[in-house]
Amino acid sequence: MSVPRTAVITVVHGRHQHLALQSEAWRLSTVAPELRCVVAIDDADAAAAAGTRCAVVHHAGTADGLPLAAARNRGADWALQRGAQLLVFLDVDCLPAPELLSRYRDAHHDSGFGAVLSGPVTYLPPAPESGYRLATLAGLGRPHPARPDPEPGTLLPADDYNLFWSLSFAVGARTWQRIGGFCEDYVGYGAEDTDFAATAAAAGIPFLWVGGAYAYHQHHPVSDPPVEHLDAIVRNAAIFRRRWGRWPMTGWLDAFEERGLVERRGDEIVRSPNLKRRYGTVVDALTTSSG
Repeated sequence: MSVPRTAVITVVHGRHQHLALQSEAWRLSTVAPELRCVVAIDDADAAAAAGTRCAVVHHAGTADGLPLAAARNRGADWALQRGAQLLVFLDVDCLPAPELLSRYRDAHHDSGFGAVLSGPVTYLPPAPESGYRLATLAGLGRPHPARPDPEPGTLLPADDYNLFWSLSFAVGARTWQRIGGFCEDYVGYGAEDTDFAATAAAAGIPFLWVGGAYAYHQHHPVSDPPVEHLDAIVRNAAIFRRRWGRWPMTGWLDAFEERGLVERRGDEIVRSPNLKRRYGTVVDALTTSSG
């Protein structure tokens, strides 16, 4: 089996400790990526955490939030210009298992080089004071219960493209070009990965779950629903609705509506005019966050 020239792409904006540990985890990989690219959004200090043998590509942010879709495309362009045949995207919060890259390479070959590939992601508990020990990650948690966890070495065709997420996935260069990358209309948090999967489905591109391609998501505080991303989620949901005729992120949108944060007006969803009166300056602080 020929080995594809592989690039690992990670988008960052802060989270330097997470990035540094990810860089350390790559040194334990059973195979090394030929190329590794960190796309730093308004982050001049990312290089130190990225480690050696890693390119740092700088990308400007926007007033509306982090341009995650455009940044991923920027990383892919950098890799393709250097002959990458397999693109592996890994979120800055994720730590690759030693076998992650070899599993993605095998799956790329076994699937006929034309599928979107996604491995299971485990959400880790808070790190102890001494930090995570990479050698013990496999015993710290279980993959996300809402997504498949096939046996290592197996490929499971997805029956729901909406379960795709961009935390950890791989795609061949030709398939990436067929999809056209991520739609850059999306800025800030939410829906750009659902759009990517919808585009793949519309093109008839298979989506496969890759057994044993584990990634471990480092713990950080989250809110449920993610009120700090309300404006971006509402804006991106409307973009998705225009493109695909349905709403994405329905669980979050329903939760926002139940809390009086948004209102549905026919085919539109807007921020509630009573939001500021109900929640005051807390809302201003939450919805101006881009982290």
